[in-house]
Amino acid sequence: MRPLSKAASIFIMLLVFLGMISLQKVSAQEITISAAISLKEAFSEIAKHFEARQKEVRVLFNFGASGDLVRQIMAGAPVDVFASAGLKEMDELEQKGQVVSGSRANFAENTVVLITPQQSSLKIENLSDLTNKEVTRIAVGNPKTVPAGRYADQVLRNLKLYDTVKEKLILAENVRQVLDYVARGEVDAGLVYATDAATKAKELKKIVPVPEGSHQPVVYPIAAVKGGKNESLAKAFVSWVISPEGESILRRHGFKIITNKK
Repeated sequence: MRPLSKAASIFIMLLVFLGMISLQKVSAQEITISAAISLKEAFSEIAKHFEARQKEVRVLFNFGASGDLVRQIMAGAPVDVFASAGLKEMDELEQKGQVVSGSRANFAENTVVLITPQQSSLKIENLSDLTNKEVTRIAVGNPKTVPAGRYADQVLRNLKLYDTVKEKLILAENVRQVLDYVARGEVDAGLVYATDAATKAKELKKIVPVPEGSHQPVVYPIAAVKGGKNESLAKAFVSWVISPEGESILRRHGFKIITNKK
């Protein structure tokens, strides 16, 4: 038998290599999680543990404002799991028939806090100080798309501060943008979740909890999205989030665990 030419050998090796890649693509599974950006650190850690348990599985994330994520899903974005920072957004998705039946669970709670920049010379000890004339820029999430902004709006209105400070409000695209504005000293104060504030505590001067009952409870629901690439894997991820291991990670990142998941 005549030996193969160098070119033929290379061609066969290339075919084998391409075949291996093809097999890897077939065996490897990916799921896409659209989640509220306040869950970024906790969910990234949860995903690492999930991938370690589920061989040949890769978790892809799309973090953002919950309202924006809902619109993306409704527009046909390929998403397997949705986790929101508010019940309103999940309710909206479920009402449109885009949540896998029986997969929804309320898994965590958060609280809202007032924060100020580390370098600030202004005296802001509580929410009423936001009405002082020296305070000119207050960052909050856009209430139309950002649950944190909706809760901030409730706080300001319930404490009868909104009319006085409304001209000072700087609307951000998501809660982490509010945090960045404050940490960089671009605004005088902001309203974010306690878990967000904890990620940049050294860059903040004040972290003040808002009065209890001044806003609706901050509840995080999660569910598998109908029409996703892999429904069984999506359900497995939801189960992992609400498992004792997932709860332990969420707790470590400052979230309060909900015992009644429904």
